[in-house]
Amino acid sequence: MPNPEVPTDCNDARVSTGNAGLDDILGGGLDADRMYLYEGRPGAGKTTLALEFLLDGARRGERVLYITLSETERELQLVARRHGWDLTGVEIVELVPSETMLDQSQEITLLQPAEIELGETTRLILEQVSAVNPSRVVVDSLSELRLLAQSSLRYRRQVLALKQFFANRNCTVVLLDDMTSQQNDLQLHSISHGVVLLEQLAIDYGAERRRLRVIKMRGIEFRGGFHDIKIVRGGIEVYPRLVASDHQSEFSGDFTPSGNGELDKLLGGGLERGTNALLIGAAGVGKSSLALTYAITAAQRGERSAIFAFDEGRGTIEARSRALGLDLASAIDTGLVLFQQIDPAEMSPGEFAAIVRRRVECDGARMVVIDSLNGYLNAMPDGRFLILQMHELLTYLAQQGVVTILVLAQHGMVGPVEAPLDISYLSDAVVMLRYFEHAGVVRRAVSVVKKRSGFHEHTIREFQLGTRGVVVGPPLKEFSGVLSGMPTYTGGSAPLLPGDACAAD
Repeated sequence: MPNPEVPTDCNDARVSTGNAGLDDILGGGLDADRMYLYEGRPGAGKTTLALEFLLDGARRGERVLYITLSETERELQLVARRHGWDLTGVEIVELVPSETMLDQSQEITLLQPAEIELGETTRLILEQVSAVNPSRVVVDSLSELRLLAQSSLRYRRQVLALKQFFANRNCTVVLLDDMTSQQNDLQLHSISHGVVLLEQLAIDYGAERRRLRVIKMRGIEFRGGFHDIKIVRGGIEVYPRLVASDHQSEFSGDFTPSGNGELDKLLGGGLERGTNALLIGAAGVGKSSLALTYAITAAQRGERSAIFAFDEGRGTIEARSRALGLDLASAIDTGLVLFQQIDPAEMSPGEFAAIVRRRVECDGARMVVIDSLNGYLNAMPDGRFLILQMHELLTYLAQQGVVTILVLAQHGMVGPVEAPLDISYLSDAVVMLRYFEHAGVVRRAVSVVKKRSGFHEHTIREFQLGTRGVVVGPPLKEFSGVLSGMPTYTGGSAPLLPGDACAAD
């Protein structure tokens, strides 16, 4: 049975929105010769997105028209220059007041909507479209028409008249509405072939966040929900919401060695490709150092890794790697380790997921280190959705055959500790690192408490960090209570590593 939303005589041709991210969300772009609505509060990015739509048409040799009821051509040209755009191929028609109106001796070509009737304004729009005969049109903004109409009935009739006029022409139209005149006005939603909502959100700290949502698109299967966006020089970057099921690839699930034989034994042979491991423990216990060991070892095999640092800068991490005898700087210089410091106050989760995808799909990263999840949590505008977003990201990386290492710092140093969030159920392997005290010396212990993909040791081992990197000792069989930080020693011999176990030979 045919879909009543899709006309039987519809044109299957698609028109690019001029924005690669929005085209991806829409599965290729807009239906040609239809009327669409971009709505959002001032500053949300409507004008920039509309200009991208027209510039794409101009690059294709099409005639395009921008009718402005609220901004002047000089203002639009300024916006274009700030983005590095040339509007030479875009016909701009102003229906806003100008200084030339003060000089009665000059021909008046710019009209003030507040001083004329709604019908006259509509007539001028139609005349300009007929004269230019464009294939793409933007009308900015309909709030002026709504104010002139003074009633919802008259306003709806005028917009319907515009739609009927454009329906008889080979023309794709984008209407802009700043949503300032009326609350919950759904007149345009029912008339328009598609509706795209843009929002600007102010969070308690850090840069503002912008997002986009396709509310309606007749006859087009689109990716629903909110998608993070960012206005940068050159236009709007749209980060389509990651849906892991859309990304499948074949890979072998062989082991990825850590470079440390005893650690691999603890993990039952190592970490398999397409799995993730959560390194959890108190601050400073060695989680990041362990993650660095994996990345450097991958570089020595000629594999590329991507490290995303939320908490520390490159200088600090390079200094730690040198103290462990690991040459991180050379690996970064050769491009085998892709290091990126993330400022959680300036980056949205959607942008972060897009960067991870770029490292995997474009740069060929086979290992991803996220240090730490605590910083990622701070990047979320609403912590309730952290688990959902992380689940999609981890599933995507698994389906790409990537080994993912997650670092999570717990609250507290010794004794009972607590994690800021429980993400262990999403992890294929959980490696727990703990401080414990023996004979007046603070020591470190490591244990694998979970591994979905196969066998692992159930023992607890001491480890040390030093110039030889990570040194893992034998199982602590004569201790109990190590993971609690308050162990009891029941043996007669010294099972612990010597104090200089990590010293260079």
